[in-house]
Amino acid sequence: MAHAPAADVGAAFTPVAKVDDIPSGWVLRVRLGARSLAIANSDGAFYALDDSCSHAGGPLGDNRLREGCFVECPWHNSVFDVRTGEACRGPARAAQPTYAVRIEDGIVLVALD
Repeated sequence: MAHAPAADVGAAFTPVAKVDDIPSGWVLRVRLGARSLAIANSDGAFYALDDSCSHAGGPLGDNRLREGCFVECPWHNSVFDVRTGEACRGPARAAQPTYAVRIEDGIVLVALD
């Protein structure tokens, strides 16, 4: 199962990791060009968001999910929903940018635009 907003159906997808590299309940930090992304596996559904917290730039990747779909920034404890990027607990107020994800042949692919 993968998360891919309908608006991004025609976008160019780039491989970023193997499905097996991201166990359920974990978030992996990956580089895609100049960007650092956090790729989350929430019970087999994969999501991608910016790795730098919208509050102060703390890293979201290489982390465990909380309650199945929330990632917490280790710097100031802001919490984001990986499915939507929404800031669920401050001090962050701005949502994290999210990106379309799809899975093909065991590979996680992300579209930045």
